[in-house]
Amino acid sequence: MSAIRLLVLGAVRQHGRAHGYQVRNDLEYWGAHEWSNAKPGSIYHALKQMEKQGLLHAHEIAPSTAGGPPRTEYEITDRGEEEFFQLLRESLVSYDQKMDIQSAAVGFLVELERAEALALLRERIRRIEEWRAAVTEHYIPEGGPGQLGHIGEIMNLWVHTADSDAAWTRGLIDRLEAGAYTFAGEGERFVGVLVEGQENPYATGERHPKDDR
Repeated sequence: MSAIRLLVLGAVRQHGRAHGYQVRNDLEYWGAHEWSNAKPGSIYHALKQMEKQGLLHAHEIAPSTAGGPPRTEYEITDRGEEEFFQLLRESLVSYDQKMDIQSAAVGFLVELERAEALALLRERIRRIEEWRAAVTEHYIPEGGPGQLGHIGEIMNLWVHTADSDAAWTRGLIDRLEAGAYTFAGEGERFVGVLVEGQENPYATGERHPKDDR
């Protein structure tokens, strides 16, 4: 599973229509370039690939007043909507050591209805517990990592990470059950995207040849 697909589809979807630089700017605003592979080249490549796959529709618009080639704005298609929600749901329930996928899913959590989000998070805990039970058939955390030599530190890391993930997920469930955040069907939701021309305080400033297209 690739976090970049979920991130790019979600960013385009939140704008309605967005050109590549807007998508890149939003992902930098979220800090995704620090915790995922959402680098400029990867973002522009993903946009073109998903256009070819029918997940995005490209609109060619007039060039900016600064001149240059016409810009391309992207809009999510019906197939893209299906892909977005499939990736989102899979990312929420799958216990995966890759934090970028989990982080991307949390960023779009409120696109779901509250009841479904809670059900998916509970399923995530079930899978974490299932994974932990399978691992601890052969490795007993209470015995300490030294029981397997220094290699035991690897198992120790995995088990601690799983326990931390489960604890964080339970905390999130508690907050959502208490009414935190606004989900689909509940009213106006928080959308963390930048409007055209709004300064991004977290922009890297790194230029890319496709920024103006």
